[in-house]
This record gives sequence, structure tokens and C-alpha cells, in this order.
Amino acid sequence: MLRGGEMLEAGDTASDSRRITPPADARTSAHLALVFEADRPLAGGMRVDLEGLDEVLLCRGTTRSCERRDENGRASLFVSAPDSTMSARHARITREGARWVVRDLRSTNGVSVNGRAAVAQPLNAGDVLQVGHTFFLFMGDVLSPACTPALEEAASSTTSHGVATLMPSFARELNALERLASARLSVLILGETGTGKELLARSIHATSQRSGPLVAVNCAAIPGTLVESQLFGHCRGAFSGAVRDEPGFVRSADGGTLFLDEIGDLSRSAQGALLRVLQEGEVVPVGATRAIRVDVRVVAATHRDLAAMAAAGMFRADLLARLDGATVRVPPLRDRRADLGALVATLLPRVAGDRAEKLKFQSQAALAMLMHAWPSNVRGLEHCLARASAIASDVIYLEHLPPAVAGTLDRPTPPEATAQASAPVRDVLVAQLRSHRGNVAAVARTLGKAPVQIQRWMRRFGIDPNEFRNLIDIPER
Repeated sequence: MLRGGEMLEAGDTASDSRRITPPADARTSAHLALVFEADRPLAGGMRVDLEGLDEVLLCRGTTRSCERRDENGRASLFVSAPDSTMSARHARITREGARWVVRDLRSTNGVSVNGRAAVAQPLNAGDVLQVGHTFFLFMGDVLSPACTPALEEAASSTTSHGVATLMPSFARELNALERLASARLSVLILGETGTGKELLARSIHATSQRSGPLVAVNCAAIPGTLVESQLFGHCRGAFSGAVRDEPGFVRSADGGTLFLDEIGDLSRSAQGALLRVLQEGEVVPVGATRAIRVDVRVVAATHRDLAAMAAAGMFRADLLARLDGATVRVPPLRDRRADLGALVATLLPRVAGDRAEKLKFQSQAALAMLMHAWPSNVRGLEHCLARASAIASDVIYLEHLPPAVAGTLDRPTPPEATAQASAPVRDVLVAQLRSHRGNVAAVARTLGKAPVQIQRWMRRFGIDPNEFRNLIDIPER
């Protein structure tokens, strides 16, 4: 059984209390990602493993490339990008004991780390390096399987699920899930709102070779009094208003996939009926006296901690066991910034159409996006790109980004530090803003705080309440 979160990148956290143990073939080494080229936003990203290297040289080239050279007992990696603002040999990253240090090689435009000029500076996990208009992420020590490629392009890492990642732990989960796509095994997708759980569910169905349709259901949006009749169908006359037989979502997905989003919001009585579907392969419509056979593959998703809910009696443990055939945890965007370039390359054509090929980013705008904590995750990034591309002509400038994203440069601290400091406060704040659709006064009343305190927290964590108001019409992918 695949367990989501078996391996964690530096800065990752587990949302439950289970002990996280690495696989036997895992190893730890520093990684460097070429995340984003501001002049070529559709180029995607690239990651290199620094194991066995003594230094990395960042250079200008005619194409993006990596070349290893072993000379005089030193192993060097030359990483080139077609960036005219880079010098021929712009910067060197050198292993010095247990640390890596970046040095400017008297370049024309200099080197910056997290938005600040640097001549010689030790690197920490999560540091963003700007070299010309090209941005790198020092990933620090990454736990990854022994089979992880030393060099990987985001485009080549795309699975049949349509999800590209340069994060070894996430890639491992996606690869394992890919092997299970054609099975009838239930899949549980965990992750914060906006991380792309529905996109993954649709991709699982597309590669499952099941002949029936994918039927997506938002469990949180169904009124409690109607959940059983909408899920399992009803017979004519079963209750007031039941003027005809209705098959319900489960039978509508017969032969295909039933995607149950926000499964943690399903009522206890509906949980019991769903358990029967999974155990017996049959459904009993409301008002019926006999069961009807169904062939349904269930993919469920939630941002809630179902294990904790089961322990507290809020979710049926036997249903959780049935849903947990294979579990994948989709990391929040703040924990997978190495994928930002790949995500931009995917989302920008979607929101800008044919104009995406012509768009470029001002370096300050690119830096702001890399430094932002993205509380609304991939959905927030999509909203940001849609807004910016609609306003900009050929170049997306800092002022074209949403204020919360542009304002990140006033707080030059890596998102990892922001996420780890007072994380419970941030999580509660985001949840309340989402619940109240960005209404600050309502959040203040719910939390028993003055509105000015909510405003302070939002500035501290780089959160814009407008993100939660404007995201209502953007479906989760």
C-alpha cells in the first residue's frame, strides 16, 4: 500500500501523528533547481543532484544545458541558460565542508539571494538565487530514492497523470499511483484546498481505462437532508418532491469513477451507505426495498486529517480503511517551489491563450512569485497569472501581480520560514478567511479578535483577503 508522505522534503510537514519513515533505498543529498527563466516562462524547470560534486558554475549559454567536468581531482558541473543578462561565467557554488557557498564571479549584473545582493554567502534550504533573469532554488538536503535521476527536467518528469514535479518524494508517490491507475482500488488524495486534487483525480480516471464516466461530487456542497438521495438515488414517492426515479451520483458513475471531493464533510449516515457500496458493490436508493449492483471505482479527496477524525469518532474508521487503498499527499505549493516554473508553463497558456508565447516577466515580478507563500496554493497561482496576463501587454511587471504577491518583496524571508513560524496561526487564519470568503470583520468576530489584529496577521503571512473573494469562480483542478 502506498502511503502519502512517506518521505518529506526539507521543510515538509506531516499533518497526522503517524511516524514518517524513509524507504530503505533512500539517500540524502543537496539539490539545486533551475526554477524559472523570466524571459522564457514556458521553459519549465530543471533539478540537479549535487552528490559527488565539488562545485557548480552558473553560466550564460546558447541553450539550457548541464555538463560535468572532472579536472585536477575536482568534479564541476556547468549549468548554462540562454539568458543575455547573465555573464559568461556568472557565479560559482562551492562545497565547503558541510555547507554550500555561492560566490559572484565579478558578473555584470551581480548575484542576489532572497532578493538581496550577495558577493559570497552560505546557502540555506529554500534560498532563492537570482542570476541575471534566471532563478535557482537551493533545495538543501533532499531525501530521495536511490533511483532518482541526478538531472531531471520538469517536462520529462511529467507522469501520465499530467502532473510534473521535480520533488523526488512527490514523484515517487505519483509513479506508484500510476502503476495502480488501472486497478479498481480506491484512492485517497490528501492536500490543502487549491493544491490540484481534482486534476489528479481526473488524470487517474483518464488513465484507468474504465469505460464509464467520471462523476465529480463536492460532498461539502450537498445539503445534509439531500446527501443520501443525491448520492444513492431515490424512488418516486420516497419523500415529498420525489416525482420520479433518480439514479443518484453513484449509479451515474457505473463502469467509471466516482470522485468524492471533501469526503471529510460527508455525514455519518451517508458514510455507512457509502461503505456498503465499497464492500458489496451495490447501492440501495432512498425508498427502495432491494439493492442495485454497481461497478464504481472511488477516488476521494480531502484537506482534513481523516485519521484524527476517525480517532475522535467523527469519521468511520471502517470507511477510512476502505478508502485508503492507495493514498497520495499533494504538497502545498510553498513546499514545492521547485515546481513553480513547471506550473507556470502549464497554467500560463491556459489563462493567456496564444499570448503566453510572447509574455515575459520582469525579474522583480518573478522573484515575488518565488518568494510568496501561496496560501491558496496552485489555485492562487492560476488566479495570479490570469490577473497579470490580462493587465500586461508583453511584460508582466510587479504592479501587475495581486497586491499580496507583489508585497512579498517587502518581507525578504523564504516561504519556509514564514510557513514554519506560527504555522497554527496561519492555518487557522487561512481556514477562516476561506470560510468567510475573505470577510475580515467576520473572521475577527469568529476568532474573538479585533479586526486590526487580523490585518496584522495577514500582513505578517503575506495573505490578501481578496484571494479568497476572487477564487469563488475558479474551480479546483
